[in-house]
Amino acid sequence: MIAAQLDQAERLLNHMAVTNRGPRHVGRLVGHDAGMLEVTGFNRPIGAGARIRDAAGHHVRAEVVGFRGSRAILVPLDQDAPLENGARVEPDSAANMVQVGDALIGRVIDAMGQPLDRKGPILANGQWPLNGVRGNVLDRGRVLDRFDLGVRAVNALLTAGCGQRIAIIAGSGVGKSVLMGQMIQGAEADIVVAGLIGERGREVNDFLETKLKGAMHRSIVVAVPADHPPVLRLRAAARATAIAEYFRARGKKVLLLLDSLTRCAHAQREIGLSLGEPPAMKGYPPSALALIPRLVERAGVDSRSGGSITAIYTVLADGDDNDDPIVDTARAIVDGHFVLSRQLSEQSIFPAIDIGRSLSRVMADIVSDEHMAAAANYRRLWAAYEENRDLILMGAYRPGNDATIDEAVERRAALLDFLRQNAKSRIDADSSTAALVAEFAPGVYA
Repeated sequence: MIAAQLDQAERLLNHMAVTNRGPRHVGRLVGHDAGMLEVTGFNRPIGAGARIRDAAGHHVRAEVVGFRGSRAILVPLDQDAPLENGARVEPDSAANMVQVGDALIGRVIDAMGQPLDRKGPILANGQWPLNGVRGNVLDRGRVLDRFDLGVRAVNALLTAGCGQRIAIIAGSGVGKSVLMGQMIQGAEADIVVAGLIGERGREVNDFLETKLKGAMHRSIVVAVPADHPPVLRLRAAARATAIAEYFRARGKKVLLLLDSLTRCAHAQREIGLSLGEPPAMKGYPPSALALIPRLVERAGVDSRSGGSITAIYTVLADGDDNDDPIVDTARAIVDGHFVLSRQLSEQSIFPAIDIGRSLSRVMADIVSDEHMAAAANYRRLWAAYEENRDLILMGAYRPGNDATIDEAVERRAALLDFLRQNAKSRIDADSSTAALVAEFAPGVYA
C-alpha cells in the first residue's frame, strides 16, 4: 500500500544521499560543446543530478545524460549560465526527487517544481522519485471500471476505463486541445495532473483560463514552454507522472494529461543526436522511441492502493502521417487511441473523431452486451460508408445493390450528428449510452 511505496521512496533517497558522499564524486568541467558539458572525475550514473559553480558564484543544476570515454556528459538546466573551464561539479541527490503533497493542488509549477503562478512558495513536504518506484508487474490491476469523460462519442463508442492509457492522435489544428479541455471538464477524477510540454508560451495561459476553468481546485499543472532546454521538457513529463503516481498511491482516481508525447520524443531526439547516437527511423534515435513506453507504462491501476492513473497523451502526427514512428510506437503501447480527422474538422464536426480508425481496447470488459452491440452496429455503418465513399460521391453506386451501404448512406447525417458536441457541454456516460442504444441498436432502424 502507500506506506510501503513511501518507504521504498525514502530508502531510495537515503541510498542516493549516502552514495553521493565523498570526494570521488566531485568533478571538474573540462569542455563545453553544443550545450553538452564534459566533466572529469564525476562517477555518477545516467540521470543523476549535479550542481556546477558558475563564474558568478551561483550553483547551476545539470543532469548526466551519457559518457564519452572516462568523462561524464552533462546537460545544464540553465543554458545561459556563465560556465567556465575547470568549474567544480558536485552531485545533487535532491535532483531526482519530486516534491509532492496536497499543497500542489491548484498550483502551476515548472520542470524543477518552482511555482509559476506567483502564489508564493509551495509548502509540500512529501517526496517521490522522479522516475517512479519500480514495482511488481502483478500489482498492476485490470481496467474494469468505466471512466466518464463527459464526451458523448467517447463514452458511447470508445468507452474509457479507470487506469486506461489513451493516445489522441492528430495533425496540427485538428482539435486535440479542445477535446482535452472537454475531457477535463467532464472527467470524474479526484485529481487532474496536466503536463504542458513544449507548448507555445501563450498557450499555457490559454489552457489555464479556458480548459481548466472551474477545475483548478483539483488540478496541478506542470508547464515547460518550447524555448526551454530539452532536458527540462523531459523532466517536466517525468515530474507530472511522478505527481500522479503519488496521488494514485494514496488511493485517488487521477487523470493525467500529457500534451504532448511527441514533443517529449523530440526533446530526447535532440539529446540523443547531440551525444552521437545514430538516427534510426526517420531521424529518431532509438532512445527517443524507448522513452515512450517508459513514460506510458507508469500509468494504470494500482491493485494495492486501489488508486488509478487514467492517462491521456496527445501525439502529433507530423504532416497528418499516422504511420510516423512516434505515432506508431505510442499506438502500440497504449490501451486505446482516438484518431482525429482533418476532413471531419473541415466540415465543422467537433470532436472530429474518426471512429473507424479509433479504438478502446478495454471497452469490451466494461460495457454491457447491449451497449457493445449498438457500438458495433454504428461502426458497421461508418465503415460501409467510408469504404464506398468515392463511389457514393461520384454517383457510381446504385441504391439497392447492398442493404448495408443503403442504410449507411441514408443514416450518414445521423452518424455525424451523434459525434457533434459543443465544446462547453458535458454529456455523461449513462446519457451517452442511452442515446446510442436508442438510435443505433440492431433492429431499431427499419
